[in-house]
Amino acid sequence: MKNKLKFHRVMLDKTQEELANAIGVSRQTIHAIEKNKFVPSVQTAMRLAQFFNLTVEELFELED
Repeated sequence: MKNKLKFHRVMLDKTQEELANAIGVSRQTIHAIEKNKFVPSVQTAMRLAQFFNLTVEELFELED
């Protein structure tokens, strides 16, 4: 699964720590998601999308 998390986080000038605190996960979780080493739960994906005011589909993309 690909994601645009880092792009949107940088556009809002937020650190991984700030984003993590805002949605209730660890900074390491944000790092792992950004590096495509971890697929977030549905709940985390929805919190991320809500934080950025995007749909889950705009933030995450299934790979073929």
